[in-house]
Amino acid sequence: MPARDQEPAGFAAVGSVAVRTFAAHQSQQATHTAHQKMDGHHVNAMAGDGSGAPHNHFADYDELPEGHFYDPDAEYEPDPEYAATLAPDAARQRRERVGPTGRPLPYFPIPGPLPEHGPAKIIAMCNQKGGVGKTTSTINLGAALAEYGRRVLLVDFDPQGALSVGLGVNPMELDLTVYNLLMERGMAADEVLLKTAVPNMDLLPSNIDLSAAEVQLVSEVARESTLQRALKPLLPDYDFIVIDCQPSLGLLTVNALTAAHKVIVPLECEFFALRGVALLTETIEKVQERLNPELELDGILATMYDSRTVHSREVLARVVEAFDDHVYHTVIGRTVRFPETTVAGEPITTYASNSVGAAAYRQLAREVLARCHAE
Repeated sequence: MPARDQEPAGFAAVGSVAVRTFAAHQSQQATHTAHQKMDGHHVNAMAGDGSGAPHNHFADYDELPEGHFYDPDAEYEPDPEYAATLAPDAARQRRERVGPTGRPLPYFPIPGPLPEHGPAKIIAMCNQKGGVGKTTSTINLGAALAEYGRRVLLVDFDPQGALSVGLGVNPMELDLTVYNLLMERGMAADEVLLKTAVPNMDLLPSNIDLSAAEVQLVSEVARESTLQRALKPLLPDYDFIVIDCQPSLGLLTVNALTAAHKVIVPLECEFFALRGVALLTETIEKVQERLNPELELDGILATMYDSRTVHSREVLARVVEAFDDHVYHTVIGRTVRFPETTVAGEPITTYASNSVGAAAYRQLAREVLARCHAE
C-alpha cells in the first residue's frame, strides 16, 4: 500500500456511526443528524436469547460498553416493523445503517439449509504478522458457519498448534497430525481427522512436527502443491475448509495459498499490522500468477477494533481507503471473552453465545456466505 505523509482530511471523523433500533427511529427522528455523527455504543434491543423477548446485553457482558459495533440483525431476524426500517433503499441505509467502516451496512440474511454438501470452498486465513486474530477468526468463523448448517473443516497449519489448543486439543499428545498427512504416502485424512465439540465442524490438528515439513518439502517435486493434493479427497465432504496459516510468508503459507480459493486477511487495527498488508498482497499476486490462478483476496477483516481510540478509527479508515470493497463490513471488536474462550477450548459462539463477539462472527459468516452466493 502506498505510503502517505499526511493524514487525509476528515480522517479522525471516519468510524462514527449510529446504529438505532426501531424504537429509536420512531422516537428520535428529529435528532437523527446528531445521532449520525455520534460515536455509538449501541446494541440491538431486538436481539435476545432466542425467546423473542428484548434482552439487555449490558447486564450480562461487561465488554459491551467498550464501543463494539455489530450488525443489530446478526443473531436474529428483526420483527416486521424493525425490518421495514431496513428496506433496500440506499438513501435510508446511509441515514440509518452506517457501519464502523464508514460505509452503509447491508443486511446479510440468515442462510437456509443446503440440499447437498460439497464441494468445499477453501479459505486461507493469512497474515504474516502474528497476534492479529487469525486463529480466533478461524475457530469462530468455522463455528458460525457450522451453526448455519455448513460442514466445516478447520486445518491447523501452524507448527505452534494454536488452533488445536483453541479447540481443546493438546498438540503434544497427538500421534498423527497434518504433518503426517503431508509427508507420508498412503496416509488417509480420516486417520488424522478429529471431531470437535461443535456439530458439523472437524479439525486437522497440528503440532511442532509441522515445522520439519518446511525443510523437508524443499526437495519435493511440486512442493507448493502438497497441501492441495492432501485436501483434494476431502472436498466432496465439506462446504468450507478454513486453513489457519502460520505468521510468516514461508513455504507452508505458500502451500496454503496454493490450495485455497479465497484469502481472508485478519488485520489488527494498529499501525504496524497495517504496514505488512502490502507485502502480503504482493505474495498473493505472485501465487495467483505462478501457482493458483483461482486464488482471490476475499476480504480484509478488521480485528481488535476499539472505537474509543482515534488510532483504531484512523487505521480502519486507511484500510477502507486503500482496499475499498475488499474490506469486510463486519468488524471484530476487542473483548475479554476471546482470551477466555481459548482457556475454555471452545468457540465464542458456544462459550458466550449472546455476546457481541459471537454476534460479530455470526455476521461475518453471513457476509462470507453472501459473497460466495454473489459470485
